[in-house]
Amino acid sequence: MKTLSYGRQYIDEEDINAVVEILRGDWLSQGPSVEAFENAFAAYVGTRHAVAFSNGTAALHGAYFAAGASRGDEVITSPLTFAATANAALYTGAVPVFADIDPATACLDPEKTAEKITPGTKVIAPVSFAGYPADIPAFLEIARSCGAVVVEDACHALGACRGGVRVGKEADLTAFSFHPVKHITTGEGGMVTTDSDEYARRLRLFRSHGITKDRDTMKDEPDGPWFTEMQVLGYNYRLSDIHSALGLSQLKKLDQFVRRRKSIAALYDSLFEGVSSLLVPPRHEGHSYHLYPLRFPAGRRLEIFEELRTRGIRGMVHYPPVHLHHFYRQEFGWKRGDFPCSEEFYAREISIPMYYGLSDDDVRRVAGEIRSLSE
Repeated sequence: MKTLSYGRQYIDEEDINAVVEILRGDWLSQGPSVEAFENAFAAYVGTRHAVAFSNGTAALHGAYFAAGASRGDEVITSPLTFAATANAALYTGAVPVFADIDPATACLDPEKTAEKITPGTKVIAPVSFAGYPADIPAFLEIARSCGAVVVEDACHALGACRGGVRVGKEADLTAFSFHPVKHITTGEGGMVTTDSDEYARRLRLFRSHGITKDRDTMKDEPDGPWFTEMQVLGYNYRLSDIHSALGLSQLKKLDQFVRRRKSIAALYDSLFEGVSSLLVPPRHEGHSYHLYPLRFPAGRRLEIFEELRTRGIRGMVHYPPVHLHHFYRQEFGWKRGDFPCSEEFYAREISIPMYYGLSDDDVRRVAGEIRSLSE
């Protein structure tokens, strides 16, 4: 019996050849493939800048740093996300502040976010959960009223659109991930897009130890052509040419990947129609469907999850709400009941198989097994 996971990469010969070409060349890291990938990514999204990072978490950390988050600041985000969205705020010394989701979208609720604004709010970080594009214009309006910066966590949402504008263009800074289960992969990798020259400068400085070779921005007089200057405490968050070559090859196929994900979602939607115990994901014309988060009756979620595994269908749950992780309960005093919409979503959700390589027969098999357990 063929096992179907909730997500996986799609690699073809073009991708393999792109990586082999790098391995046979002169540059494995800090070479021209990184800039080529960044330029192609910026052109795809429609921004002035795209800055590559070693993974999505590093991209979020860099985006928060570029936005100016530091000790004593607050970063408002969703509890329905991978822990990295909040953890990256802690890395800067800032404090994560949670606001609940809108149950209709599973994304951060703008009205609930506005209620959490304080003089310490530095960043608002909505998450475009599962590929559903969060309402960035609403968050920008809130941010402009209080002097905050909007950092969109779009690690799920590459290829998504709002009103014909690609995700990555509207927020002040947008972070993406290229983990193998995402729309495209570099193995591990991330990217931050922005139209701001200053944010881009800070991102590039931050990802490379805080060190610059740019004579025009140096504070001290160079003592030779080898001179470099560390200006801030940065990190080694660079992406290699090997990863970038794979990413550049994958990016060429992104639109077809997204089209296929949308067709899989539409087929699932039709196959689950009329099953009253199931709640399909919210629809949006610009949805890019990193996940297909299906909601079951809360009392049966574990039973169904385990039975599906025996039938070769390996789902996943996204996510345990961040505020309920042991660390966050111990450090910040969060408790069950603080964010009921996020908790209710978590109690019912299973992400079922959603990736480019699924056939229509695979989709029908998954839906058939779920229907047999749900009706």
